[in-house]
Amino acid sequence: MGLFKRIFGICDTRRPADDQCWIYQDKRVVIDLNRAPELSSVDGAIRLEGKGLTQRVLVMRGKDDRFHAFVNRCAHMGRRLDPLREGHAVRCCSVMHSVYDYSGGVMSGPARKPITTLPVTQENHRLFIPVDGR
Repeated sequence: MGLFKRIFGICDTRRPADDQCWIYQDKRVVIDLNRAPELSSVDGAIRLEGKGLTQRVLVMRGKDDRFHAFVNRCAHMGRRLDPLREGHAVRCCSVMHSVYDYSGGVMSGPARKPITTLPVTQENHRLFIPVDGR
């Protein structure tokens, strides 16, 4: 990640190419994996914003081949998060680069608090992620 992007907190993870691959209703996100090719391989990720969500969400397929979801907000500076290609972790998109494990715990950087993880369940080709009031 370039210095310019880090200074301004610009993340590499994009919104899904098919905006219709997910919905937010009844306080949960539902993702149709058939329409979200970004999540078809390890290290694939999408960021979800808008559609009435009260907080940004990062969804990724980790190196453990499991789906993980996080409130997409660094505990240190509030910047977005990106999957870390080296290791089982995500990191802040800022100059400080706080790094968190898949359970949200701080691994390195200036953050002192964990990030919020969200439970993910999979049924067939859909992911279900409760977002509010879990």
